[in-house]
Amino acid sequence: MQPLERLVNLVALLLETRTPLTFEQIRSKLSEAYGHEDVNSAKRMFERDKDILRDIGVPIEVRSVDVWEAEQGYTIPRDRYYLPEITFTPEEISALLVAARTGGDRSAEDAVRTLLSGAEGGIMSALAGSTGAIGGARDARLPAVGEAVASLRRIRFSYRTARGDTSERVVDAYGLVLRGGRWYVVGRDVARDEIRSFRLSRFASDVADEGDGSEPPDGFRAADHVQAGPWGPGEAKTAAVVAFSPEVAWLATKGVSAAEAIGTREDGWTLVRVPWQPGESLAGWVLSFGPDVEALEPPELRDEVVSRLEAALAAV
Repeated sequence: MQPLERLVNLVALLLETRTPLTFEQIRSKLSEAYGHEDVNSAKRMFERDKDILRDIGVPIEVRSVDVWEAEQGYTIPRDRYYLPEITFTPEEISALLVAARTGGDRSAEDAVRTLLSGAEGGIMSALAGSTGAIGGARDARLPAVGEAVASLRRIRFSYRTARGDTSERVVDAYGLVLRGGRWYVVGRDVARDEIRSFRLSRFASDVADEGDGSEPPDGFRAADHVQAGPWGPGEAKTAAVVAFSPEVAWLATKGVSAAEAIGTREDGWTLVRVPWQPGESLAGWVLSFGPDVEALEPPELRDEVVSRLEAALAAV
């Protein structure tokens, strides 16, 4: 066994054990490493390996394993071995964002975004299960929005919905989230007086500073407001009813949060209630099932599906 493999196996074993292991127990479990016929030779090799690991910072502890303290065991406490959660103060985040956009070094900028995306609970946090690169798509508005979040500023921008409608938005910026390789700013929509998420790639203008913003509510986590689902980003405000053929009904709702089968039609099609947020991408998800789906409620969703189908036919 190679020395590096032996060291890695020893660390893994001592991290996983719930109680300290004696040398004989280690020797039994890692027989390829320390199973020599000469016990003294195996013990010396183990001691060398233990010293090497300690020299590089692995906290191997020695504890008594019996009430008489006659025999010793070895373990690696997880709380001393693993790095703590990445956290930043607003001042540190602001400094990192400024550093990321100055100097012109793309690799440095990506490194800063990676750090910020791991920050717990606030400015930039990646959603669990996110697909796509940690760095996300490059967006010229990201530094300005990031600085607004770090300083709790109110911002104004023109925003284009999935339907193509454009309107002016005024938002108290609370956090940034990366999901599916795209950045979202989360904050209080002043006109609607509720927390919403906005995808940076749909901004139709530069970001204007509107002065001091409000404080986020207690327990706020930006990632909680950019939820995965076919209805698009953010918390779904209402629900739609969709019918699926027997061939795809089981597949259509698999992995869709809060989707609920509510009945079966006489033709065998399954009726499903799905979370829906007007203006987002549920129509595209419905159309992805082709002839095996029918949008029933609300009328706005049905009209949008029909409109997209008519546009597709007209283009043929």
